[in-house]
Amino acid sequence: MAVTIRGKTLPLPILQGGMGVGISLDRLAGAVAAAGGMGTISTAVCGFREPDFAADPKGANLRALAAQVRRAKELARGAGMVAINAMVATTQYADSIRTALRAGVDAVVCGAGLPKDLPGIAAQVPESDAAIAPIVSSGRAATLICRLWDKHYQRVPDFVVLEGPLAGGHLGFSKEEAQQAQAGHPRPLLELLQEVLTALEPFRQKYSRDIPVFVAGGIKNGAEMRRYTDAGAAGAQFATRFIATQECDADEGYKQALLHAKPEDITIVQSPVGMPGRALHSPLIQRVEAGTQPPVDRCIRCLSACDPKTAPYCISKALMAAARGDWENGLFFCGAGAGEINTLSTVQEQMDQIMNEWRTAP
Repeated sequence: MAVTIRGKTLPLPILQGGMGVGISLDRLAGAVAAAGGMGTISTAVCGFREPDFAADPKGANLRALAAQVRRAKELARGAGMVAINAMVATTQYADSIRTALRAGVDAVVCGAGLPKDLPGIAAQVPESDAAIAPIVSSGRAATLICRLWDKHYQRVPDFVVLEGPLAGGHLGFSKEEAQQAQAGHPRPLLELLQEVLTALEPFRQKYSRDIPVFVAGGIKNGAEMRRYTDAGAAGAQFATRFIATQECDADEGYKQALLHAKPEDITIVQSPVGMPGRALHSPLIQRVEAGTQPPVDRCIRCLSACDPKTAPYCISKALMAAARGDWENGLFFCGAGAGEINTLSTVQEQMDQIMNEWRTAP
């Protein structure tokens, strides 16, 4: 049941996925870690509630991140692990990683792009021995990352998150693949898991250690997690179900939007990041589809590839609105199974339920 990651013991094989903006911060991450899992803070515009954010967004983000990591660690009380999720596509990608490492984070997980230079960034904070991990969506991506890290840094991932096409938020698949999955025909996660395990095997042998793989994306419960652990996964990552907890950092309005959502309310959107994503079909998305969404009026340059002149909407502004519970203007990311969540609970209740289902699965 426990998983060893870079010499540290993760008591329960459960990762809480990073959710930005402002959905998974210190309260949620700390609660998940306190319960024995890996809680994850999203670094994406994490300082938007700071009083000087409008004047100095980059400074506010880094200051808030350091404080959030420390608070989450305090809440964890030595149990579990506290991680950050840093998006490669953000302009503060490297600065956020260095800041979190100096604050004592236990792990760094990177997605929304290939974190080719992650080991090099981590090495710039030698006092940290945090685990580093990429989010991948295929065996090919896992092979590429391992080859690059092995060649340039003599290091391989301490663990890997395999995110399938039913995940929430940004997806590492084409828009066509994402829409196909949304229509009920996703590429099987078990198939992707075998791909990734095969891709990692040569590097496991070369470095004489395990590289645990955590599956993510549309995993409904502990019984499904058991299917994947029986097939070679170390555990699973859950995200959307943790929004519907008392400890989640999102506003009550986000939680209620999720609790009232039906399966038909979930759709595939095109993000200004340049990737497809899965979200609730909110009024913002309806306006974007109808071509009536007002143009971007202010840009804080949070994304490397985003051009405010052509972006259909400001993703940071939309995600901040969602975190505040603004249904009219928010982008409400969610997983494919969001329509099945209808009860507000606690993190401990969620963790207990997952593990009980895992233990009793046939």
